[in-house]
Amino acid sequence: MEEEQKTRITIDIYGQTYTIIGTDSSAHVRQVATLVDDRMRELSARNPYLDTTKVAVLTAVNSVHDYLKLQTEKELLEEELKKLKG
Repeated sequence: MEEEQKTRITIDIYGQTYTIIGTDSSAHVRQVATLVDDRMRELSARNPYLDTTKVAVLTAVNSVHDYLKLQTEKELLEEELKKLKG
């Protein structure tokens, strides 16, 4: 079984540096890091009293919430497509 090539990339999120090792492209990892950083900074700007841990946890909660909404929407669209195909 062939193993996928792993890449190592250093990214910055909310003032912290992380090294990510994985099989996704560097561009993808950078995009994810930028989105997480942006969401954390937006949340922090609206709630300046929150410490970094709370900002990180609330960002994770909001991201999973959005993911679950999109997953439900996708399932509904797939059901609609199935009905249209007959």
